[in-house]
Parts: sequence; C-alpha cells; structure tokens
Amino acid sequence: MKKNDPQLMKLAELVKTLSVVHGKVTLASGKESDFYVDMRRATLHHEAAPLIGHVMLDLLEENGFPVSEIDAVGGLTMGADPVATAMLHAAAARGLSLDAFVVRKEAKDHGMKRQIEGPDVAGKRVVVLEDTSTTGGSPLQAAQALKAAGAEILAVAVVVDRATGAKEKIEAAGYPYFAALGLSDLGLS
Repeated sequence: MKKNDPQLMKLAELVKTLSVVHGKVTLASGKESDFYVDMRRATLHHEAAPLIGHVMLDLLEENGFPVSEIDAVGGLTMGADPVATAMLHAAAARGLSLDAFVVRKEAKDHGMKRQIEGPDVAGKRVVVLEDTSTTGGSPLQAAQALKAAGAEILAVAVVVDRATGAKEKIEAAGYPYFAALGLSDLGLS
C-alpha cells in the first residue's frame, strides 16, 4: 500500500499506540525481543478493528487479489480470527461477499471433529491471515490444514510483519506474502 495512505497512516499510529509493548519478551518462536506487538490490543479495538478490515482488503486489491475473486479469509486461531472478522465486515460495508473461517491447531475430538470452522472451504479460493508474523509457522500450519480440506490458497496476508523471516519462509512454500505494516511503520526499525 502507499505509505502516505491516510487509512494506513492512521492504522500505523493506532498499532504503535495500542499494541507495541517495550521490554524483554520471549516470542512464540522462542526468540527474545526487546518489544512485543500485541495485536489483539488493536484487532479487538473499536477504532482499529474496522480500519484493519479496510486496510487488509485494500492491500489484497492493490496486489492483484480483488475481493470479488476471494471466497473466504482466515487463519490459525487466535491471531487471525479478529482480522478475518474485520475483513468480512469491511467487505459487507462495500457491498461485497466475503466469508471468514477459523483454523484450529488440531481437529476437535468431539462434535463435528472439525479443524476448520465456518463455511466449508473445499473448492474455495482463500487467503490465509495472521495479525503479526515472526517465523511464518502459524500461516503455514493453517495453509496445510486448508490444503488438506480442499481449499485453493491464493496468498498469505498479515497486518504486521516483524521482518524475522516469515515472508521468505512463506514465499519459499509457494505463497505470495503481503504485509500492511512493517517495523519501520511502527518506529521499531
């Protein structure tokens, strides 16, 4: 997206204010960092969440993935869930149809015993989402489950890329990778 886009600039400011936590933390990857980007503070915020939906739709459109050609979005629970919901609502506000799905880490052992919740993804064109990406493991785990369920994975899109190898790993797996914001957008580079 264009770095001077007013929506993107507003989102960057909200993420910087709401989500960036300074201090030593251990990331899900096991690596240590001097900061943490707690995206749920933004993806579940009354002002940031709707903006995330529109920014992510615009990101896909600008990279050659019109929403009209995408059936559904989602990813590994829990980071992707509010992003997918925000996109579903943003698409509806634009008069477009876009479903969302949730990928569990493993299939439930009761009920319908599903790993992917929501509308059936078999034969559907989907985009895998993540709120913030470090190693790319979560989107790739979701992609594996979606592929097994018969979905066609068009791309992986994240709100914040930490520039720690996720892009390279996901692209090496054969998926286009897009991020709305990078560390420099948050004053962290």
